[in-house]
Amino acid sequence: MPKVGMKAIRQAQLINATLTVIDRVGLAEASIAVIAKEAGVSTGIVSHYFGDKNGLLDACMRQILTDLYLAVERHRFQAEDTPQAQIRAIIDGNFDLTQVAAPVLKTWLVFWTNSLHQKNLQRLQRVNDRRLHSNITAQFARVLPREQARQAGSSLAALVDGLWLRMTLAPQPMAHGLEDARELCYQNLALWLNTPVR
Repeated sequence: MPKVGMKAIRQAQLINATLTVIDRVGLAEASIAVIAKEAGVSTGIVSHYFGDKNGLLDACMRQILTDLYLAVERHRFQAEDTPQAQIRAIIDGNFDLTQVAAPVLKTWLVFWTNSLHQKNLQRLQRVNDRRLHSNITAQFARVLPREQARQAGSSLAALVDGLWLRMTLAPQPMAHGLEDARELCYQNLALWLNTPVR
């Protein structure tokens, strides 16, 4: 009889192993056998909990999206309740340390690529896109006319995604690049609000 809580432990173990393997060899070479070996379990355990590699990728992305949501909420909770501070907190959450580790960055890229062809991943991507855009736009709408707030939200969300892509494709980990990415977003925010960058 399995121990209580073993399912959650095994799933977390397999998700971490998947992130590690994707980082090391890419998705194409990240077979169930390689992932199982990394996690120190049998391939049957992987199939039992996730069905196949697509199910495992889906679970990885759900975990990363949950971590992203929690990071953004944490930053927003700590920020003042002004549009500028809340948008900066959304930016900071998107570039939180939970989201910029190399395995997570590479898995994001795999996710974006595969979401073009897999409906379940497309749905997760749409949810993520809408959440980022609507959260930013709602804050801009507190101080800008509706249409301008929508444009500002689209602009900043596109900048966040573009900087993410650049970080993912960078040959070296982005230590100072992370601060540069945030600063570019802060500058975009300041332009829309016509305020100095702080």
